[in-house]
Amino acid sequence: MKPVRTRFAPSPTGYLHIGGARTALFSWAFARRHGGTFVLRIEDTDVARSTPEAVQAIIDGMNWLGLAHDEGPFYQMQRMERYKEAIQQMLANGTAYYCYTTREELDALRAEQEAKKEKPRYDGRWRPEAGKTLPTPPTDIPPVIRFKNPKDGVVAWDDQVKGRIEIANGELDDLIIARADGTPTYNFCVCVDDWDMGITHVIRGDDHVNNTPRQINILAALGAEVPQYAHLSMILGDDGAKLSKRHGAVSVMQYDEDGFLTEAVINYLARLGWSHGDDEVFSRQQFVEWFDLDHITASAAQFNTEKLLWLNQHYMKQLPAAELAAKVKPRLLARGINTDAGPSLENAVALYVDRSNTLNVLADAVEVFYTTITPNPELLAQHLSDEARPALVDFAAGIANVAWEAPAINALIKETVAKHGLKMPKLAMPLRVLLTGQAQTPSVDAVIVLIGRDKVISLLGGNL
Repeated sequence: MKPVRTRFAPSPTGYLHIGGARTALFSWAFARRHGGTFVLRIEDTDVARSTPEAVQAIIDGMNWLGLAHDEGPFYQMQRMERYKEAIQQMLANGTAYYCYTTREELDALRAEQEAKKEKPRYDGRWRPEAGKTLPTPPTDIPPVIRFKNPKDGVVAWDDQVKGRIEIANGELDDLIIARADGTPTYNFCVCVDDWDMGITHVIRGDDHVNNTPRQINILAALGAEVPQYAHLSMILGDDGAKLSKRHGAVSVMQYDEDGFLTEAVINYLARLGWSHGDDEVFSRQQFVEWFDLDHITASAAQFNTEKLLWLNQHYMKQLPAAELAAKVKPRLLARGINTDAGPSLENAVALYVDRSNTLNVLADAVEVFYTTITPNPELLAQHLSDEARPALVDFAAGIANVAWEAPAINALIKETVAKHGLKMPKLAMPLRVLLTGQAQTPSVDAVIVLIGRDKVISLLGGNL
């Protein structure tokens, strides 16, 4: 078996989204699984829409996901001479030809075919055939170059995801492989690239299925070996509709901005259309060891935001507190919050991580330890009852001298509620709101320890 070579070949007309990221992940993992080579190729022939910013966004997304390429990035715009050379080879071999049909003639042909309920297609009027006399080429019309697609038989491949696919050659017309200005077209460039780069397995979205028979025929005409194809099904949103921005078809880097961990996103992407038994949580290394094309489902995968959030929380909880704090700190600094003037950030994130499913939610939660709290009046009115005020005053007095540890503070809370004949929530709830502005927190004694004696006394004294 030849050494495995896969490629990820995005078009830099936008960011790297979840669908593209899954394609990149599967291509990367297949190469890693087989000790092969993963190639990054930037298909930037759409000059009008391709931008350097989009190229950088793709590379940034790949870097954030940790999908390191072994070769590249290669840029199609830097390979124009090679494409032109291959086209000249095909012209010489008779597998391509010049076509002088004008746009107006093509429009008229399409209208005529549609009127007859026929499939719109080029009619081969400039296609060289045995015994056929072609018109004299006009001197004032720059020709395009068309591929001379076989007319008979079928083009077939055993798709590694979808199974056997066969397309009659009679269904395919002679596509343009070079425009009138000499620039080659997408389907042709892809073939030359896959040939030159020795790609053995093409793993891509099933929106490319219609391109595959054309590319197989072009590769055969070039005398190139045809790779194995695996076409991944589309990804649907939570509601079963086609994935859109509101579902998660946003830039991969948006997940970073929203507080997701790389490993959670990788783990989640891996399960979008692929499975290993009932395993839901696994490391990148396990995924590479397990990954194969046989267990990719041919049916559409469905994006599930709740599952991604669950996975993200799982991975957050696995991180050492120091590492978690290092990821939260820059998010707080971006808000202008200095964590040096307050309790240990490691202790703060460790206290709240069980209640947070993203780094941003965690940053929101621990922000209270480093800022001045002004409780929401409505929330305070809801929880600060008249019967609780005397108890809070007593607690504030006792807190000045209590040992600064959770058991001692917990004992003081219990003594105070017993003295005033209250149930625990009657004191704990207003304490939470007064000290953190939050109605829901971890154990209130642990929160109080973290805030610090002086700040607790100040907050209680200023709000009672």
